[in-house]
Amino acid sequence: MLVGVCDFPGSYAFPPAGYGGIERWLWAVAVGARAAGADVHLLGPGWLTDLENDWVRRPVRLEDITAGSLAERELRDTGYDLLVVGHEYPSLPAWTRTWNELDCDVATFQHSPVFQHADAAFDGRRSRLYCYSPEMIERYAEHQPITELAVHLGLDEEEPSAVAGSDLVWLGRIDEEKAPHLAVRAAQILGRRIRVVGPVFDEAYVRRHERLFSADHVKWIGELGGPAKTAAIRDASVFVYTYARTYVEAGAAVFGESLRAGTPIAALTWREGTCAEAALCDRTGVVTVADPAEDDETAAELLALAIEQAEDLNHIEVQETGMHRFDPARHFTAMSTRSC
Repeated sequence: MLVGVCDFPGSYAFPPAGYGGIERWLWAVAVGARAAGADVHLLGPGWLTDLENDWVRRPVRLEDITAGSLAERELRDTGYDLLVVGHEYPSLPAWTRTWNELDCDVATFQHSPVFQHADAAFDGRRSRLYCYSPEMIERYAEHQPITELAVHLGLDEEEPSAVAGSDLVWLGRIDEEKAPHLAVRAAQILGRRIRVVGPVFDEAYVRRHERLFSADHVKWIGELGGPAKTAAIRDASVFVYTYARTYVEAGAAVFGESLRAGTPIAALTWREGTCAEAALCDRTGVVTVADPAEDDETAAELLALAIEQAEDLNHIEVQETGMHRFDPARHFTAMSTRSC
């Protein structure tokens, strides 16, 4: 099978070394495709030029190709079986025009809870949309979505053997939607230290919770990538997952990242059917469902209980389960196989 993995215009490199959602997912698909025995071309100028030593890199984007041009003929003659792309592109007329000329399948993963697709973007066979959770399947039901856990990888983030870590860790973008202040308060209730890892996206949010974020038990790490990011997760006793009441998590990378590193997860959710419930089981984490009508303090207390329970889980078993559940080759095989 010949697979083209397409980049898109964005602020992060392909693959990114630290934060970056869809970019990390596309890299995981490329790595998984190769591991599954497929030939892989990296399409688009966003892929790091260093990759040319080991990968076929073609700096062309389908949406920029002129009908009937030499570039279009070259792409068609290449004979792709599958293109993997960001979720917006099957609804972009310029992209789909070129794709239709290639006579191949397309697969994508829904990384946004609000993006509206064109009515005919997906048929469930030749063009396939994959969603993480029951919540996301329901939101995109009209597009015949297929259930699949997303796998994300960054550069040089291979996981060493699991260890029983010490402090708590929270990782992600720091803003209102991700609500890390709830994790910080839960750690405070337990008298535990917590490391906050990630880029600040909302300075006003940080200022609103300055008293919590500046407490002695909180260590701000900033954005990490590569081995340092993996170590920050692996060396924690529990990964603490939070988000805001009204936010819908489309395809969180952190579940796979934490489980593959052998770190169990304590997750705070506000309803059933979320990504946390799809990703975790009683061997890998504890999910607590809070009433969104309750205040932050009550939610933090529930999260603190989940952290205590998650600490009893076996890190080696967490890693073994995570490596299987979030295996890039398994993920690619699922996405490259027509269901009918």
